[in-house]
Amino acid sequence: MGPLVARLGRTGQRLRHADRARPWVLDTAVAVLVFLMFCLPDLLHAVGAIDGEGDGPRRFRLVFTRLPVAGMLALQAGLVLPLLWRRRAPAVAFGAVMAVFVLQWSLGAALRADVALLVALYSLALHGRLRRLPWACAATAGALGLVAARVSAAVSVWDALFFLLSTATAALALGLVIRIRRAQLAGLRDHAARLEIERDQRGRLAIAAERARVAREMHDVVGHNLSVIITLADAGAYATEIAPERGKEALHLIGDTGRQALGELRRVLGVLREADGPPAEPELSPQPGLADIDALCEGVRAAGLEVVYRTAGDVDALDSGVQLTVHRIVQEALTNTLKHAGAGARVNLAVAVEDTRLTITVQDSGPLVPADRPGTANEEGHGLVGMRERVALYGGHVSAGPAGAGWTVRAALDLTPQGSAR
Repeated sequence: MGPLVARLGRTGQRLRHADRARPWVLDTAVAVLVFLMFCLPDLLHAVGAIDGEGDGPRRFRLVFTRLPVAGMLALQAGLVLPLLWRRRAPAVAFGAVMAVFVLQWSLGAALRADVALLVALYSLALHGRLRRLPWACAATAGALGLVAARVSAAVSVWDALFFLLSTATAALALGLVIRIRRAQLAGLRDHAARLEIERDQRGRLAIAAERARVAREMHDVVGHNLSVIITLADAGAYATEIAPERGKEALHLIGDTGRQALGELRRVLGVLREADGPPAEPELSPQPGLADIDALCEGVRAAGLEVVYRTAGDVDALDSGVQLTVHRIVQEALTNTLKHAGAGARVNLAVAVEDTRLTITVQDSGPLVPADRPGTANEEGHGLVGMRERVALYGGHVSAGPAGAGWTVRAALDLTPQGSAR
């Protein structure tokens, strides 16, 4: 049953495509079919009547007017030929058929080709403007009333009206049902197309968000580690002339920092790599958290900063997302301190949790030699923008500005679970 339905569906789809390409073929086929099924029998009966054969029961021969073959052909052509325009101009086709139908029954003639009126009414309900249906129904009812009056000598008027109006109603209802069904299918196709567009847009937004996340991670990783490496290299070059062993130590620290940066970059960029063969098991490592801030401080201490790190509250209970945000903010703030304040500066780092609020404070003593420090409110770098984006995820805010001779960065995060606030 399934393959048969699928085959019929494909056949119907091919027929619809062919009909859209050549609509006149179907209209011509309908007109030819009506002629063969309803016009040709009347013509054969007319020829038989000329040869002396009967034309139905006597009472019907007395009620209906016998038409010559030429007149019958003319009326049949007037009923059938307008069907060629039943889809392109349904109202015009219906009006033409109706006019011939009324003329024919005014003459008292009965033709099987009158079925063309039902076809025209069906086509108007399916393809025409709905506002024209009321007058078409009224015209049909009036014409069928004329038919019932004409056949009243042979059939009861009410019986004739019931049969004729029921037939016309069936044709009208069939056209409306198919029209509604097609509109529903078109709406479903349109809805599916919109869903596909929305899916593609969501995919593009997700890609853009992931690129922004990777770019932010790379900025944090590369910016911090390069600042440490540059500071260590400068210190090592200076120490080589005074204390060669300190220069050697600086080179070792540079190597360790570079390897750490390379490992973090591989972790961040690993999600972007597409292997040609079967995917290999990725080398995974946990995202940095509060436990890694000690190692972060040790790295910048090796580069010459004096860092005092303190925590308050139950910081170990923070979830991994909050811990990653805190780590990146501290990393960016220490990187900026190392870059602008330089070696020898003192940094007070504090992370405190109080109820549903977490605060981060990074305050430095400023450079040993005063210098202009960028990053004011009118000149924000990517680091401060990245901090604001991270803190915004938790409904917080970041402020950065001068404090005495140094610089202070403060960030506040709201730890209230999402959906609990009203």
